[in-house]
Amino acid sequence: MPNLDATVPPASDSKKILGVRPNVFYLGLTSFFTDISSEMIFTLVPLFLANVLGVAPSVIGLVGGVSDSTEALVKIYSGRLADRLRRYKALSIAGYGLSTLAKPFMYLAGHWTAVLGIRFADRLGKGLRTSPRDALIAASIEPKERGRSFGLHKAMDSAGAFLGLFIAATVIYLTQRGSVDLTQDTFRLLVVIGVIPAVISVVILATMVKDPRRAAWVEVEKTGFRDTVNGMSREFKLFLLVLGIFTLGNSSSFFAILRAQNLGNSVLDVTLMLVVFNITYMLAATPAGVLSDRLGRRTLMMIGWGIYAAAYLGFAAAGASWHIWLLFAVFGVYYGIVEGVAKAFVADLVPPEKRGTAFGMYHGVLGLLLLPASLIAGFLWQEVSPASPFFFGAAMAFLAMLGLMVLVKPAKSV
Repeated sequence: MPNLDATVPPASDSKKILGVRPNVFYLGLTSFFTDISSEMIFTLVPLFLANVLGVAPSVIGLVGGVSDSTEALVKIYSGRLADRLRRYKALSIAGYGLSTLAKPFMYLAGHWTAVLGIRFADRLGKGLRTSPRDALIAASIEPKERGRSFGLHKAMDSAGAFLGLFIAATVIYLTQRGSVDLTQDTFRLLVVIGVIPAVISVVILATMVKDPRRAAWVEVEKTGFRDTVNGMSREFKLFLLVLGIFTLGNSSSFFAILRAQNLGNSVLDVTLMLVVFNITYMLAATPAGVLSDRLGRRTLMMIGWGIYAAAYLGFAAAGASWHIWLLFAVFGVYYGIVEGVAKAFVADLVPPEKRGTAFGMYHGVLGLLLLPASLIAGFLWQEVSPASPFFFGAAMAFLAMLGLMVLVKPAKSV
């Protein structure tokens, strides 16, 4: 079995940055600047759709679900393509570049179909870059570093989101203060400012990140996608099954944002709540990754899903503004625990030469099920009550916890 970990020579502490390999740090810095941009431009899209364009919650769910599912489909293909070509960096640059090119068009969006098209292009770029980037991280580190490395990457990603939302909150405060509804002028200003860090992220990726040496790689037999999937471990397939159960109740974050506004919070309040979310996300990610290197990924994921279920029950029962502030903080802890640990778990469960494909399948399950999840949430919100999507999500998270405990055994690093 070829071993991509062996292609990266052991690095001394002096060669590391913040305790991780340079590739991990610079990929984290790329995500940092990308998230500054994305949070400024796209996080408030549900409020732009609802407040400026006046569309229904079901349409908002459709926009979120279609864009996320597009991202998922491309992630599956890009992961497989990365394993075939061994061009992890090139595919990552193409993906980040496409998203950067799409963002300025949000300034001109005047109909929900235009927003859908722009989000489609942005998510196409994210789908193209994510699986190769995650495989590049895995190929740049040793097994004992996986939790810390993926955790720090997610922490830097979240730090960018925090800064982007803080800038957005400042812009909103200066332009419309405590107004409940988002205005078009404010949103357009956010788009103009947000394009700048997106360009910076592509420059960092192109100039600072390096592909692992290909000379030491053993040529992988070119099998069909079905044969590759069949060759994945039983534990990996069961993990994807359980992940699918969880994701079906994990509707677009659009609905958490709408829930905050539903309880009377202003646009500025909602933006600051997202800042709180990203602070707890950032603070939890690296410690959770380090802890997973010691205690195991499965244990950390079960804890994270339990926190998610509790947060969703809280969103359903919330009746005051301060409840939402607290819940966004708890929600951030869930993301900080699970996001990086889940990727390290994937790397544990599959051989190195199949990691691109495996990450594509992992992201594919997450994204493809977000479309039905978002449609279900939109229907429940509109036809039952704003609380009902969160009750449903909590129930699915609980089922997933049971499935992870019963079906999936703790993994040994591959």
